[in-house]
Amino acid sequence: MTTCSPHRPRRTRITPRDPDFDLYDNVGRDADQIHAARHCVATPSDLKRWARRDAQPFLAAHPLPDQPWPGLDSTPYLDALASAQTPAEIDAVTDHVLDAAEPALQALSDYLVAAARWNRESRDAAKESISNLLMTAASRAVSVLALADEAGMQRLRATYDPAPTPTTPTDHQRGTTATGLPPAPPSPGTAPRR
Repeated sequence: MTTCSPHRPRRTRITPRDPDFDLYDNVGRDADQIHAARHCVATPSDLKRWARRDAQPFLAAHPLPDQPWPGLDSTPYLDALASAQTPAEIDAVTDHVLDAAEPALQALSDYLVAAARWNRESRDAAKESISNLLMTAASRAVSVLALADEAGMQRLRATYDPAPTPTTPTDHQRGTTATGLPPAPPSPGTAPRR
């Protein structure tokens, strides 16, 4: 039997408040739960289950939709992408997808910012704090748009405005002649005036 020693560091304390998780009874537990019990921590699925249980009265008072947000049907975009032949056509499809997805991504980012600021937790937040992680997630939700746009710009630049290819300098540009002799002196009259 493994017990949770008070001298061992704990990330999540398993207390009698969580009667559905008995450290000494592995019947009906999955491998993650058994492993977590040995280290006196709860699994992510346990944490979510306990949170759902404790949030039931709140959700009864504040019903939320169970359905996902009205989704973006990607079928026409994927069909168009499969038919695209040029970078311009791919860029046109990608621009349409980004324009269609932007409101949902922005709404997600706005929610994550609000969650980070909940109960003023974001004040003086440490780097790995909950609010900092939520703010990072909010930023990444909309940075997807910028990254995809940058990829499109690189594709278009490679097509329409490629960097000049370096050329091999000719013998004249290198200052030598074909025979390996030094360059000829400048013609008379080209010396600087004094």
